[in-house]
This record gives sequence, C-alpha cells and structure tokens, in this order.
Amino acid sequence: MTSTASEAGFAPAPMGLVARFIGIITSPKDTFARIVASPKWFGMMALTAIIVSIFSALPTTTEAGRQAFLDQQVQQRQSLGLPPLDDQQYAQMEKMAKITPYITGVGVIVVTPIIVVIICGILFAIFNAALGGEASFKQMLAVVVHAGIISTLGAMISGIVNYFRGAVGSVGNLGALLPMLPEKSFLANLLGTVDIFIVWWLFVLAIGLGVLYRRRTQPIAMSLMAVYAVIALVIALVKSRVGGA
Repeated sequence: MTSTASEAGFAPAPMGLVARFIGIITSPKDTFARIVASPKWFGMMALTAIIVSIFSALPTTTEAGRQAFLDQQVQQRQSLGLPPLDDQQYAQMEKMAKITPYITGVGVIVVTPIIVVIICGILFAIFNAALGGEASFKQMLAVVVHAGIISTLGAMISGIVNYFRGAVGSVGNLGALLPMLPEKSFLANLLGTVDIFIVWWLFVLAIGLGVLYRRRTQPIAMSLMAVYAVIALVIALVKSRVGGA
C-alpha cells in the first residue's frame, strides 16, 4: 500500500535528517507521511545508533558510574537466582568495568541494525503476509528506524542524568521511580520492566504503521501495548519466583 499522502494524489516534499528527527518528536503523523513517501533510513539509523552509543557509554566514564554498573550486574545475578560472585570473579568484573564505555559504545552500534531488522521482519510478516498489506520492506525499515528516535531521546536523557548522579539504567523506568517497594516483589519486578520511553516508542511506532498501511492508530497501539504488557508480566513473574526461591 502507499501512504495517505500518495493516495491523495501528491507526494509531500522530503525532509532533511534534522527535520525528521525533530518532526518525529513534535509531529509524528505528518513526519511519517513524508517518510513513507520518501523512505530514507540509513542516515537516521547511523545517527541514532551513534547518539545512543555515546550516551549509553557516558555514565560509565565516571568512577561512580562504573561502580553503579558493577552493582547492577550483581543485582541482576541475584534476581536470576545465580550464585554470588567470589572475590576473584568480582575483581575480574572490576577490571572489565574500566573498558565498559568502549564495549557499550561499540556494542550498541553493532547490535542496533540487527534489532531493527528483526523488528522490521516481524512487523512486515504480520502486516504484509498476514494482513494483506502492500508496503515495501524499505518503507517498513524507514518507519521502524524513525520511530527509534524516541528510544534515542530516552538514551540521551538517561545518559546525561546518570552521568551527573553516578548511576546507570533508564531514568524512565517505573521501578526506579518507586524505590520504596520490596526489592524482589512481583510489583517491583513488574514496574521494573515498564519504561515510559518504551511506551512512547510503541505509540509512535503505531502512528508510523498506521500511516504506512492506512489503518487507525488506536488498534495498532493497543496491540503493541498488549504484547509489551504480556512480556513485562512474564519477566516479572519469572524474576519474582526465581528471586524468591
């Protein structure tokens, strides 16, 4: 299928890289209409991957940030029911923490295209093969990549905040906003899997898919949120059971 703009008999003028970045945040529907009509994706994927790699690595360039990273690794092991680290293992982790900024930065750049292609493949199979849509894979790729601008914004905000407070992780994590909850409780684990930037990203992605396939945004958004909710519930249930074992 073509975009809504093409269906109306005209193609909107293409937007520049910066204009598209800002447009997804301020006016996603109109911006997606232009993106679908002129599906450019490589420049935006490169830009967002570089930005995320920089701001993801930023907090671990400080001593406090590296210590927070170590504490997070230890807590994750405990939440999964793994045996605690001995002194030698912890010392090895401390050595690795010194190069964490480089590992994180390179890892983001390598993993980002893989994740994007996987998401595109799943959505393309659902909307084209299962639901009879006619969008090209290039258009789907452009939509998914540009929706990722929201995740990039989240990484930027989290990176800056965490750099100054000596912490790691997303500042949009609901579990981190409610530290008074029992650490291993189901509610704490559930809220720990919910992130406002992921919710925002899913909503923007739904807008993009709605524009691409000329469908209403609400049903798409509800479906994406439902999948996210199921994943969050499963993760929370597993963590609470393993952690309480």
